[in-house]
Amino acid sequence: MKMQRQIIDLSISLEETKNEPQKVAIKRIDHKNGTNVLVKELEELGFFNDKIRFEAKDIPDNEFLANEMVELTTHCGTHLDAPYHFGSICEGKKARTIDNIPLDWCYNDGVLLDLTYKGACELITDLDIERALDNIQYTLKPYDIVLIKTGYDRFLGTNKYFAEHPGMSEEATSYICKFGVKIIGIDTFGFDLPFKTMVNEFSQTKEKKHFWPAHLYGRKKEYCHIERLVNLDSIPQPVGFKVACFPIKIANAGASWTRVVAII
Repeated sequence: MKMQRQIIDLSISLEETKNEPQKVAIKRIDHKNGTNVLVKELEELGFFNDKIRFEAKDIPDNEFLANEMVELTTHCGTHLDAPYHFGSICEGKKARTIDNIPLDWCYNDGVLLDLTYKGACELITDLDIERALDNIQYTLKPYDIVLIKTGYDRFLGTNKYFAEHPGMSEEATSYICKFGVKIIGIDTFGFDLPFKTMVNEFSQTKEKKHFWPAHLYGRKKEYCHIERLVNLDSIPQPVGFKVACFPIKIANAGASWTRVVAII
């Protein structure tokens, strides 16, 4: 009997909403206006001459070219951060940009770790990761794609989503990477603690270590992480599924958008 494949979408939509603190502008050209734009552009390019010419009314139903012009950063929506985002140097060499990430990193066995007990602005430690793996009786192996479930995607669109989520510590990130894992994903706005929390901690101690410790671990050890996953609670099992997270190929960029899916 043939088994049915299930594909679970773990990505948010890119749209002009309060889900994005950075500007996302989408200029939409509908089918009829798009046809007018096409004719105008062909005219400007010198495509038309005395023998070759058509007008918008000549296109069936006057509809052809719907289009969108999108302005956003590479860190909007569900996206994959490359080592270059963490710093110019990784493991003593020039850090990889997103277009140089090996594609075989981006399709592998998935491992879902339940960290939903972590509270607002609470650090995820190496002990938390060790316990989560013990709970599912699993040992990480090279190139597993590890998904950290906090449940904070349920606050998407609220200030709590941006300002109160848990975050990975350097120790937790290091614990996972020591097994040869190259990609870690999380269902929070950022991989580290919220920015305001880091600033408050720095203000009290003046120690630089409070700024993006999990990100900056990527200067010591080559790895990537995915931010802003959703629907991790839709994955019915902690192991025994694949994850695909291929990034859009943007030259010399530190990150890129990705349609992350779990494949059961």
